[in-house]
Amino acid sequence: MKAIITIIIVLLLGFTAQAQDQKATTLELPVQTVVLDVEITTPAVEHIETEEKTIEVARLHKFRTSRVKKALSFKTKKNRKMLA
Repeated sequence: MKAIITIIIVLLLGFTAQAQDQKATTLELPVQTVVLDVEITTPAVEHIETEEKTIEVARLHKFRTSRVKKALSFKTKKNRKMLA
C-alpha cells in the first residue's frame, strides 16, 4: 500500500513539473553588442642562458612531522607482549 501511494505521488509531481508554462517563465531582454578595437603589444624578452640544467627532486610529505613521528614510533624487543 505504501509503495502504491509513493508511486502515485511521484507521478503527480512529475506531471505537474511538466505542465509548467515555458512562455510565462522566459524573459527576453534586448542585448547591445559592443565592439572594441584592442591592440595587444608584448615587451621584447631577451634570451637568458642558464649555466647548468639540473634536475632536482622535491619530496612532498602529507604531514610536516612525518619523519619525526616515524623515528619516535620504534619498538624494541622488550616492548613486545610476552605470554606468561
